[in-house]
Amino acid sequence: MALTYTPEAEIGQTCPDFTLPGVDGKSLSKSDLADAKVKVIMFICNHCPYVQAIEDRLVQLATELAPKGVAFVGISSNDPEQYPEDSLENMKKRATEKGYPFAYLQDLSQEVAKSFGAVCTPDFFVYDSQDRLAYRGRLDDSWKDPNQVQRQELKEAIEELLKGQPVSFEANPSMGCSIKWK
Repeated sequence: MALTYTPEAEIGQTCPDFTLPGVDGKSLSKSDLADAKVKVIMFICNHCPYVQAIEDRLVQLATELAPKGVAFVGISSNDPEQYPEDSLENMKKRATEKGYPFAYLQDLSQEVAKSFGAVCTPDFFVYDSQDRLAYRGRLDDSWKDPNQVQRQELKEAIEELLKGQPVSFEANPSMGCSIKWK
């Protein structure tokens, strides 16, 4: 497991187009998110211990903020040949077991991850209502222990955007397992 940190974000960059199959058997595209006030695109996977450690917090955050017009989308771009835990079938199981309240999509070609510049799991990209990157950083300040969380940075960024304000703080990079490229 190679620990990888996200690079500095290019704030203001337009959200790349994508259309990917989901665990629900339907495809989802960027255009399906057009009505969202804020879009959170998360590169996650099943096998990464960093994702597993924050997974319940992601489910809670998405459940809390979706009614406010925030669209959360999880994308797994790992090579399922080398990492069978990240196969579509296992993604379906994980989404059901954890009760994912967001779309969970498979990027088998890995082209979507490349278009976003995703490097690790988890890797969070938050876009404003104009589809401009407003935040790329970590979920919070304690990936390993939810009881030690002092600051929920992803949530703070989303809430500022919902108020029509730009994100007012510098993001700390997310960290996790590198995306498993083919």
